[in-house]
Amino acid sequence: MTHEWVVEAEAGIVSTSSFNSDGLIPVIVQDVDSREVLMMAWMDAEALTRTLREGRVTYFSRSRQEYWRKGDTSGNTQHARRIRADCDGDVLLMEVAQVGGACHTGERTCFDTNHADD
Repeated sequence: MTHEWVVEAEAGIVSTSSFNSDGLIPVIVQDVDSREVLMMAWMDAEALTRTLREGRVTYFSRSRQEYWRKGDTSGNTQHARRIRADCDGDVLLMEVAQVGGACHTGERTCFDTNHADD
């Protein structure tokens, strides 16, 4: 089966990533074209494996304790292009092709909103 989206990543990134005691790793998500930081989310080894295999980004919800594929309910999808680990292997930087808003509020990024109590 061929996929429209090709994900560039270091060989063995799943096994070399340092997941925390809950089995999770933070993922900083960046737009592949604009370089804008869109959001931060969590992955476990299975979510990372699914993302690498499918190209569509899958995260792990800490509050619901379940997987969620970005855009399945909102239509605002993310297609992984490149995934890199930081120097310690305990944070991932994922470059994505974003379709629609990245934030659950519908905003382009999770960092675009002004907080009323700031």
